[in-house]
Amino acid sequence: MKFTAPLTATLFMATSTFAAPYQPPHPSPLSRQSTQPCFIVGSTALPAEITAEFPSLASVTCDASSTPIAPVPDVSSGGVSFSSINFADSAVNQGLSPLGFALKTFVTASPLAGTDLGGLQNQLNTYLATEAGLRSVSGSLAIKVPKFFIQFQIARVNNATGVAVDEAGTVEHQLGKVVKNAAGESQGLIDQVNTLAGQLT
Repeated sequence: MKFTAPLTATLFMATSTFAAPYQPPHPSPLSRQSTQPCFIVGSTALPAEITAEFPSLASVTCDASSTPIAPVPDVSSGGVSFSSINFADSAVNQGLSPLGFALKTFVTASPLAGTDLGGLQNQLNTYLATEAGLRSVSGSLAIKVPKFFIQFQIARVNNATGVAVDEAGTVEHQLGKVVKNAAGESQGLIDQVNTLAGQLT
């Protein structure tokens, strides 16, 4: 029994020597830095409706060695690259206007329910990312015409398949966006878009 006190003291001393008070981990410098998507190459402030798309574009990748619309890098989504559907590339657009190119390129199936919605979404992702990049350098926004047309086509497919959407996702709303941004396009092309708006099956 006479050894109990010294042994307890020894254990206490060992515990006091080696037990350090808890210190919460400090965030690394990288964790404190905000990271921009790879397609944002400028510093111009972006509208909230553009940055709101960033989470859905998390899987978009960039090829910095190629700039289809400089200085924004070529972006890809689901195996679809922007350069392969670039409305502004004469080698791709065959001399068509932005709306003419969109009508020829971003097509739907008949009936609408048979459309590859995932394919349209990947095409849209590359346009959304490229538009954001262009906005970040205060670049031309002619890209909005084909972008809104893809959204219009997606709205038609969603309507045909009974997908619930908010007001911004309706065919009528997206049709308005296409027509509003199609200044300079021929009335014949706009008439084709209006015709598609009535074809919802």
